Amino acid sequence: MAPDASDALAVRQKVQLFLNAARTGSIDLLKKLALQLDEGKDLAKSVEAIKDANKRGALHFAAREGQTSVCEYLLTDLKLSVDSQDDDGETALIHAARQGHTATAKYLIDHGADPTVASNLGATALHHSAGIGDAELLKYLLSRGVNPDLESDAGTPLVWAAGHAQPAAVSVLLEHGANPNAETDDGITPLLSAVAAGSLACLELLIQAGAKANISAGGATPLHIAADNGSLELLNCLLKVGADPDVSDEDGVKPIQVAAARGYPKAVEILFPLTSKVDTIPTWTVDGILEYMQSETRKQQDESINAKETNQPKEADFPEQNVPEVAPEAKKRAAEAKSRGDGAFKRNDHHMAIDFYTQAIDLNPIDATLLSNRSLCWIKLGQAEHALADAKACRALRPDWPKACYREGAALRLLQKFDEAANAFYEGVTLDPENKELVNAFREAVEAGRKFHGTAENKS
Repeated sequence: MAPDASDALAVRQKVQLFLNAARTGSIDLLKKLALQLDEGKDLAKSVEAIKDANKRGALHFAAREGQTSVCEYLLTDLKLSVDSQDDDGETALIHAARQGHTATAKYLIDHGADPTVASNLGATALHHSAGIGDAELLKYLLSRGVNPDLESDAGTPLVWAAGHAQPAAVSVLLEHGANPNAETDDGITPLLSAVAAGSLACLELLIQAGAKANISAGGATPLHIAADNGSLELLNCLLKVGADPDVSDEDGVKPIQVAAARGYPKAVEILFPLTSKVDTIPTWTVDGILEYMQSETRKQQDESINAKETNQPKEADFPEQNVPEVAPEAKKRAAEAKSRGDGAFKRNDHHMAIDFYTQAIDLNPIDATLLSNRSLCWIKLGQAEHALADAKACRALRPDWPKACYREGAALRLLQKFDEAANAFYEGVTLDPENKELVNAFREAVEAGRKFHGTAENKS
C-alpha cells in the first residue's frame, strides 16, 4: 500500500474510533483521539469537522446513546455548536429524544439546544418524545413554550402520540392545548391515528377533548378503519359518540362491508342494526353479508392473480448485469462492516445499522444482501423512498431473489402505492409459491388497493 493511502486509512480508522468513543462514552479515549486528529491546530474546529458519511458528528452519536458526559465535554470545553444538523437535518437533541434519553435531552436544552429545529421531514424533539411516550421530556419541552401543534410531514405531535398508542403523551399534549382535530395534508387526524393504532385509551382521551368522529381520510372513516381491524371496543366507542355507520368510502363500501370482507362476524353483528340495507347484497342478514362480501373478496383476488400472470415479465426483460470484481480484502472488510450492521440492527439501532451497511456497500457494491438489509432499515425508520431505491438496486443485482421482491413491495406499500406493491409481491410469489409471507403480503396489498384506490393519485 502506498504511503499516502496508508496514512489516509490510518486517519479514517482513528475517525471511526473517535466517533465510537463518543457513542460509548469513553471520554478519556475521545480526548486522546481528538488531540491526535487535531495535530495541534484548532481542537474545537477539528472535532467539529469530524463527521461520518451522513454528516453526524461526535455530539450526534453521544446524544443518541445518552452519553451526557461526552455532550458536556463537547459543549462546555470545546464550545461546539449544539444545533448542528446531519444529512437528515437532525440535531443532537432530536437524536436524544428519539432514543428516549431524557436526561441528555434536558441537558442539551439547558445548554442552548433549540427544541423547534426540525429535521428534513419536519419532525422535532417534541414529535419524537410524543411518539415514544416520553411524558417527562414532553412536559419539559412544553414548559419551555414549545408549540404543541408543531407540524411535520407526518402530522402534529398529537398525531404521533396517538398513532403510536401513547395515552400518557396524548394526555400531556391535550393538557397543554394541543388541537385534537389537527389534520395532516392527507386529512389524518389524531383520532384516525388512534383508531389505526388500535388504542382505545387514546381514542377515549381524544373524544373527551372534542375530537370529531365523523371525518375521513382517503375516503375511509374511523369506523371503516375500526371495522378493518375487527376491534369491537373501538367500534362501540365510536358508535357511542355518533360515528355514522352509513357513510361509504370512495369505493362505495360501508364499514359493515369492510368487517364482513375481513371475516369479523362480531363486528358485523354490532354494525348490522345501525346500517341501512345495501341493495347489491342479496340477503341482508349477518350471515348473508358475510358470505357475499367474502365471496366478492375471493373473486377480486382471483382476478388480480390472473391479471398478474398475464403481465408476468419474462426472463429476457432482465438484462444481464455486468458486475465488477471485488477484491478479497474488500470482501472481508465488507463482511466485517455487515456483521457490525447486523449487531446494530438487533439492538434496534437502525441509524447505526445503516451506517455500517453503507460502509459495506461501498466496499462490496455487488452484494445484494447488503442492499436488502439497508432497505429494511430504511423501512423501520419510515424512509420509504430510500427503502425503495435500495430494493430496486437489490433486484437489479438479483432479479430471481424472492426477498428482493418482498423488499420492493414493502417500500411501495409504505408509499401507499398498493397496485405496484402487489405487482412486486406477486413476482416474488411466482419465484417462491410456498412463501407464506409473500403470499399474504400480496393479498393484503390487493385488498388495500381495492379499499384505498385513488388515494395515491390524490397525493401526487
